[in-house]
Amino acid sequence: MIDLLLEFPGVIEDPADLVAMLPKLTPRLYSISSSPAAHAGEVHTTVAVVRFHAHNRERGGVCSTLFADRASVSDRLPIYIQSNKSFRLPTDSCAPIIMIGPGTGIAPFRGFLHERRATGASGRNWLFFGERSASTDYLYRGELEAMQADGHLTRLDTAFSRDQDRKIYVQDRMLEQAQTFWSWMQDGASVYVCGDASRMAKDVHAAIQTIVAKQGGMSTEAAEEYVHSLKEQHRYHRDVY
Repeated sequence: MIDLLLEFPGVIEDPADLVAMLPKLTPRLYSISSSPAAHAGEVHTTVAVVRFHAHNRERGGVCSTLFADRASVSDRLPIYIQSNKSFRLPTDSCAPIIMIGPGTGIAPFRGFLHERRATGASGRNWLFFGERSASTDYLYRGELEAMQADGHLTRLDTAFSRDQDRKIYVQDRMLEQAQTFWSWMQDGASVYVCGDASRMAKDVHAAIQTIVAKQGGMSTEAAEEYVHSLKEQHRYHRDVY
């Protein structure tokens, strides 16, 4: 709106006309990245601050820059909880889980890992995490490496796309570990995907189907049916946006 007013000065003369045109801000939805069993009385979120330059002006995300620049510790902000009943840990605490969450998509999986530790779940945990660079974008690095060291995080595969000449993404790591990935699925693992819907989720879905087809010796159609059956068994969950 500011860009339009600058480009066409005088097109709106009455401030009330401007106010009438402005839509209400849409809610910002952030995945909870904590466990009530591990963090009683707290809710953690994982927020990437949006900043960019366009049309000769610095821009910023409305909510993320509120957190980063304009809110202080102890400020009270309005929030609400929107539950996602289809994106839950397995009821069987012994069941293995495979979590694929590049970028801020790691948020619910941090909560999963804390929940499983706090409740004494014995199921194996495997996380695929990806970002641009390990030196600047490795979210929760200390926590994840500590969990890997003590065995709570059974496997940790990372993909930092800009840290080598060839870009590597989480789906590439999945394909590299195809045999083990298939073995976990055969052991009853539930697969979770969280993050970007425009490309990542589609590429990860294609990688899962490729793994099923090649490791399971199935046709493309049979692999698609197998993945569909995982959804029906509540063993394939996606929270993408």
